[in-house]
Amino acid sequence: MSTRYRSVLSIAGSDSGGCAGIQADIKSISANGAYAATVITATTAQNTQGVTDIHPIPIAHIQKQLDAVFSDIEFDAVKIGMLHSSEVIDVVKNTLESYGIKKIILDPVMVATSGDTLINDDAIKSLKCFIPDVYLVTPNIPEAEILLGQKISFNTMADAAVKIGKKYNVSVLLKGGHLEQSDELVDVLFLKESGKVIAIKNKVIATKNTHGTGCSLSSSIAAFISLGFGLEESTVKACHYIHEAIEKGKDKILGKGNGPINHFLN
Repeated sequence: MSTRYRSVLSIAGSDSGGCAGIQADIKSISANGAYAATVITATTAQNTQGVTDIHPIPIAHIQKQLDAVFSDIEFDAVKIGMLHSSEVIDVVKNTLESYGIKKIILDPVMVATSGDTLINDDAIKSLKCFIPDVYLVTPNIPEAEILLGQKISFNTMADAAVKIGKKYNVSVLLKGGHLEQSDELVDVLFLKESGKVIAIKNKVIATKNTHGTGCSLSSSIAAFISLGFGLEESTVKACHYIHEAIEKGKDKILGKGNGPINHFLN
């Protein structure tokens, strides 16, 4: 008897070093039991030490990639990573709407680990207009501060997650990794439908191998959703999966910089 793959589409950029972006998404989705397909929005010259070049994919080709996969494959969830311009955001937003895609997990990549803003003001404006159309948005603290227009501390995380959710009419996973914390990492989930706020806690792991964590988290949430889990359970399972992948990869060596998590837990 034939069965259909539970499928996730990742729309994101390519990381030639394999730690983040499309490559991390494919690994996370596959490791958690779903099938990964991709639409690539840009390629990067990148390794564990940084990004040296970015090559945007032409808008017409992004559109053709989107149409090719959506006209043929049934997706149970879509994960979106870095969309580098308002034009890319618009073509992705309009195409997802035209195909009636609802289970969208948006990782609103706007700020680099260094603190530098990665996209211009026009793209940020377009991204803000897109957020109400998605199922879950997963900002880190600097990105959440841009979305909210105010600073966020450890003590105001829960309030900030609720404010973002109500401002953009969306469920929110506010990631706490950028905040100074003791021995516990806290992420906060706000569920739009119920108004429920959940603190997801994991122990802090001492390692520099966290390159691609945000990409991997959002794509693993999408994988669990594709398998039929609800939003709360998918998010909690994904946060714990990422914690275990960091633990399993904390002593691994890849390159000379910040290495990846161990997606397959081996």
